[in-house]
Amino acid sequence: MVWNIEMAGCCCLSVFSAASSSSIIISQPRPAPGRENSLTVTYTAALLLQLLKTNNSYNSRRLVRLPCRAYHGPSSSGDSFISPGTTVDDDIHSLLQILPPEVRDNILNSDSKRDKLLEVTLDLGRLPQAYYLGDSVRQYLRKTEVSIEELEYAQNALSEFGCDNRAGIADTLHRISAIRNKNGKIVGLTCRVGRPVTEKIDMVRDLLEYGKSILFLGRPGVGKTTVMRGISHVLSDELLKRVIIVDTSNEIGGDGDIPHPAIGRARRLQVPEPSMQHKVMIEAVENHMPEVIIVDEIGTEAEVHACRTIAQRGVMLIGSAHGKQLENIIKNPTLSDLIGGLETVILSDQEARTRNCKKSILERRAAPTFPFLIEMRERHYWVAHRTARSVDELLNGKKPLVEVRRRDKQLKVVIERWKIED
Repeated sequence: MVWNIEMAGCCCLSVFSAASSSSIIISQPRPAPGRENSLTVTYTAALLLQLLKTNNSYNSRRLVRLPCRAYHGPSSSGDSFISPGTTVDDDIHSLLQILPPEVRDNILNSDSKRDKLLEVTLDLGRLPQAYYLGDSVRQYLRKTEVSIEELEYAQNALSEFGCDNRAGIADTLHRISAIRNKNGKIVGLTCRVGRPVTEKIDMVRDLLEYGKSILFLGRPGVGKTTVMRGISHVLSDELLKRVIIVDTSNEIGGDGDIPHPAIGRARRLQVPEPSMQHKVMIEAVENHMPEVIIVDEIGTEAEVHACRTIAQRGVMLIGSAHGKQLENIIKNPTLSDLIGGLETVILSDQEARTRNCKKSILERRAAPTFPFLIEMRERHYWVAHRTARSVDELLNGKKPLVEVRRRDKQLKVVIERWKIED
């Protein structure tokens, strides 16, 4: 049994039962009226939904992508594949297909807010919620609680969850994280929208040309992974560097064996399980001769040591870590080696009097692994440090001179150089 379903006027989906024939017909996309001569093909995208079984009136489906054209209007630059500030194709329909019908329809009907959707949460026995960019509170998507059948429906439509309780949809950047009960059964899902955008790269483009390692620091959800993805595209396609991405949860390059086009020509090493990330980082250096290694969410002592080893071999590192300010890294014994490490020094009486401080002080032990550190305070408000100088100033009880990088009301980048930031 086969049905053809048209979605959003751009692609056609075929839904077929497991017992039906394996031959599939996918209709060609249809451009909007009046735009036939001005269409720009950004990249091929189509979804194939496969019915596997029926369970309590909920059809469990597996999501697959097949070649098909997705059309978009020309960008402001006219010839750029990914122009600054432009979303290429967020494949939002791929993510919506795993959601309950009422929740999906509610999101689709919110045309003005759909592009700002960041996250949908489904928790057993609670109302489904959506989180939109710019909203301080979450929005309920319907008036009935999430059932166990709806969670099983979503689970069956996804690739297998890893040991980090994360899964994805092939050839997209979306990430689904699971919450399990003590028996290992899934009782909640966090569905995060992944979008290939380059709007933030111009805030750091000048630093990339120095060829020095950069560490991005920020709270969860501030956009660190999005920045990493955009940087990989710029370094590999525009600056022509040999870039290797160590992708622990397939969050940078997307799920599946073929990386998402948003990372440009960068190559990707997948990590079998999170505890092996540091080994894959060293493998990337030893086997693939990279000029740049990109790694997301540095968090363990082994990963910190791997970063120092890579930096000592002359490879540029682009990394990220959780935290809000540089002081968080200084006070974190696991991550402090990223900024040079700390050691206790005993001063002489005369030196202590000269410095007007205690005899026992903390000093930076070595050169930082990352010469630049950027605090992502908000999506459009960053604070950039020259790491060595800022660490030394903070250890001496002074406020460091920093660069404030932000966007004004016209979304233009404004850089305020070397000021004291509270």
